[in-house]
Amino acid sequence: MLKFDVVVIGAGGAGMMCAIHAGRRGRKVALIDHATVIGRKILISGGGRCNFTNINAGPDNYVSNNPHFHKSALSRYSPGDFIEMVEKHRIAYHEKKLGQLFCDGSASQIVDMLMNECDKAGATFLKGRIVREVKREAEDSNFLIHTHNETITCESLVIATGGLSIPQIGATGFGYQIAQQFGLKVVETNPALDGFNFSSADLSKFKELTGVSVDSVVSVNKVAFRENILFTHNGLSGPASLQASLYWKKGNPISINIAPDIDPIGYFNERFADGSNKEVKNILAEIIPRRLAEILCQMENIKGNVSELSEVKMRALAARLENWQITPQGTVGYKKAEVTRGGVDTNALSSTTMEAKKVPGLYFIGEVVDVTGQLGGYNFQWAWASGSAAGHAV
Repeated sequence: MLKFDVVVIGAGGAGMMCAIHAGRRGRKVALIDHATVIGRKILISGGGRCNFTNINAGPDNYVSNNPHFHKSALSRYSPGDFIEMVEKHRIAYHEKKLGQLFCDGSASQIVDMLMNECDKAGATFLKGRIVREVKREAEDSNFLIHTHNETITCESLVIATGGLSIPQIGATGFGYQIAQQFGLKVVETNPALDGFNFSSADLSKFKELTGVSVDSVVSVNKVAFRENILFTHNGLSGPASLQASLYWKKGNPISINIAPDIDPIGYFNERFADGSNKEVKNILAEIIPRRLAEILCQMENIKGNVSELSEVKMRALAARLENWQITPQGTVGYKKAEVTRGGVDTNALSSTTMEAKKVPGLYFIGEVVDVTGQLGGYNFQWAWASGSAAGHAV
């Protein structure tokens, strides 16, 4: 039997951060992972360069049933704290946009950094282990973790197994199962930071737009994001769409402003005043991609020159430009979703330590918890912050 003070199941970003801080406190720590390659989600993130944090990260960038839960951990481990570690390891990085920090080189530098810090803290990696069972005989007894070929015991057990997103690299619902086994509620999970799929009716209208990208404001449930959207063969992708998916619920419409810098009515009236004899679709193509301009004119049954555009048609077209309402059929799903929304109910956890209130010694950190960040490095910052919080407590 292997004996440790702390066992962390899941050697991703949150798990390694927890192990680093626990090990520095003199705790004997093991990291168990079913994979033989550590940090696969880190390795594929940010196009292989890892968007490892966001300098603007704050509580408002996260979604949870309890909007206050994550404030404590985020305030105690800031983006600056992680940047300090990155700089200590001489990893070159840059801000891409909107506070998003990426490695100049490879995401593997972040994995190597974390593994190096784990080694220095004395943490042991137990790779390629499939956990078959987790047991505890009594509230004050150690946890027993049975893998396919060994039994491991520990005083503190940390679940850092992530969510359901990207199952092709090993994501499972294991963490939720452990939570439920010990009587913790799990908030309904859904894929998030994910593209939208159109209904079959909308697909037939927009099939010619595949590959078209346009600067837009996408709004859902009183939250709005301005970045590009990208029309795909199934629906919508692009940063603004992915951000909106975090707040979207099935059956709700999304609103898209595809000309956010233009007052459409004023724009058309200026063309009337100029006596323009250009076709409406050509006028539109000056402010949005041509293929999109042509589709919009078809949808509103508009042909001919601007000078022939009726007031009714002009207002209908203006409404389509600044408040295009689409009700997606759904999102693409966990295979492409960057994160999982929902998870272990935060009301069951201490916001200071991540410990289960009714199960002393059991902790949940990272994506498995009902705290989900926006696109742009926020979810990694939650991994670092929640991992640090638990690492100081286990």
